[in-house]
Amino acid sequence: MSDLQTRTDASRTATYDARKLMEGCTQACIVLDGQTYILRITRAGKLILTK
Repeated sequence: MSDLQTRTDASRTATYDARKLMEGCTQACIVLDGQTYILRITRAGKLILTK
């Protein structure tokens, strides 16, 4: 298991630290089934996911 991900055996839900996932950037592209989404950390520290 990587430093970015921890997994709980009970729920089997992947958990990621958004700041580590972004590697110091404020936005990241995530691709799902050929569709690209933008995950962004706002100045207020909120996460926004857009298509």
